[in-house]
Amino acid sequence: MSKAFTEISEGLKDAAAHAKGEKSEVLEHAPEALNVRAIREKTGMSQQRFCATFGISLGTLRHWEQGLRSPRGAARVLLKVVENNPQAVIKAVSE
Repeated sequence: MSKAFTEISEGLKDAAAHAKGEKSEVLEHAPEALNVRAIREKTGMSQQRFCATFGISLGTLRHWEQGLRSPRGAARVLLKVVENNPQAVIKAVSE
């Protein structure tokens, strides 16, 4: 067997063991949790204004703030930028 086949086979065995909850060499990478409420409160905005400013639905924001769902993808990136520099995002979306 080739080296590539052996590596793929071992990886597949590890993945199957991990999926069954067995000990494996699989490393899981989970993104840090975002405190969406704290990010919004840092801007000094109400839920309605925050949603209107950044293009987020009110229902989605409420789910995030209540911990029922977590932002993913572009929404997560937007929230990280708002957390670090809300004025830059506000300026960008108002132009």
